[in-house]
Order: sequence, then structure tokens, then C-alpha cells
Amino acid sequence: MLLELKNIFKWVNSGGQRVFLLKDINLKVDEGDFISIMGPSGSGKSTLLNVMGMLDGFNEGEYNFLEQSVHTLKEKKRATLYKEYIGFVFQSYHLLDELTVQENLEMPLLYKKFKGSERKAMVADMLDRFNIVGKKDLFPAQLSGGQQQLVGVARALIANPKLILADEPTGNLNSNQSEEIMQLFQQLNKEGVTIIQVTHSEKNAQYGKRIIQLLDGRMV
Repeated sequence: MLLELKNIFKWVNSGGQRVFLLKDINLKVDEGDFISIMGPSGSGKSTLLNVMGMLDGFNEGEYNFLEQSVHTLKEKKRATLYKEYIGFVFQSYHLLDELTVQENLEMPLLYKKFKGSERKAMVADMLDRFNIVGKKDLFPAQLSGGQQQLVGVARALIANPKLILADEPTGNLNSNQSEEIMQLFQQLNKEGVTIIQVTHSEKNAQYGKRIIQLLDGRMV
């Protein structure tokens, strides 16, 4: 098993009241799963993704990732875990504005201590795979939304993560690009990468092997 969430609750205090963002979430994810998370705005989809990605904590419950109990780990150890195993694709790209496309792609590899020559080869491979070789020396601001999204996906994939977490991965893409990304995810999943995506699109959700519906922080 890749990860397991047990009785996860997350809340914020507002005006003396507990407002629940996640309520009693129980979820097992096996290696090679492809899960789509759906639900109306404010239902807790992104919060759940951020908890699984160790970007967000939670108030109650247990989270085990590759046999490690995430809820008991110190922050540094958690950060090491997610840099090692998790690739994120955000709707808002999260590219570093002051770095070129090439440098943005290289970032995750620096954490993993690859040699310079290896990094160059891996970056070249990704630029090629996403047809963005001609864009390698441009900065994010010089790219269209769709191109930025492609760079974001390439960056998430470059270090061969075990798990890809995608938050509305095709939110800013036209339908052709959208389909391209989803087919790429499908291909990666066939190669053994586990994928969990948050999506509003029924069509994209169908790429998943199972669909989880959230409502008011609960799985329905």
C-alpha cells in the first residue's frame, strides 16, 4: 500500500466555532491507483490533496505513507519524504518567475543530488517530451497559460515520483492540450505511477480507475 488516511479531521476555528474542512476521511491508496476526486467548490478537495501531499497538517487522525506515520514525523523528515516521492501539478503552476523554463525543470533534481550531466539529460528529455525545447530559455511570464501548465506538469514528472497529485491539472488548457495531459497521465499510470487528481471535469474524471465524491469535507 502506498498511503492510508485513517479518520482524518481538519478544522479551523471561526468565531468560537469549529468549521470542518475534512470530516472523518478514510482512504487507502495502492501503488498504481488512479483516483479522481470530485465535488462542489468548498467541499474540501484541494485540502485533502494538500494533506496527502504533506503541505497541510490535520487536527485528528492518522496518515501513513510507505509505512511511515506522517503525523508523527518532524517537518524536515516530512519534507524529505514528499520531495523524494511526490510530484505536484497545481492549477496555478507555481513556477518560479525568476527562473527560465530549463531552470524550473531542473529544480526538483537539485534536491535529489543528481549529477550535472544527468540533470541536463533529464531536462532535455522532458523538454522534448512536451515539445517545449524552443521555450527553454524563456521565463514563465513569456509563456501562454497553456505552456506554463505544460512546464508545471513536466516539472512534476521529471524526478520520477511514485505519486502525482494534480489539482485541476487541465484548468487552464484548451481541449486538445487537456486531452494530451490526461493521456500522458494514463500512460504514466500504466507505467506504475500512482495518480490522484482533483477535477471538475466528468470527462477527465473518467480517466481514473475510481472516483471519490466529496461533500462538505466528507466522502459520500
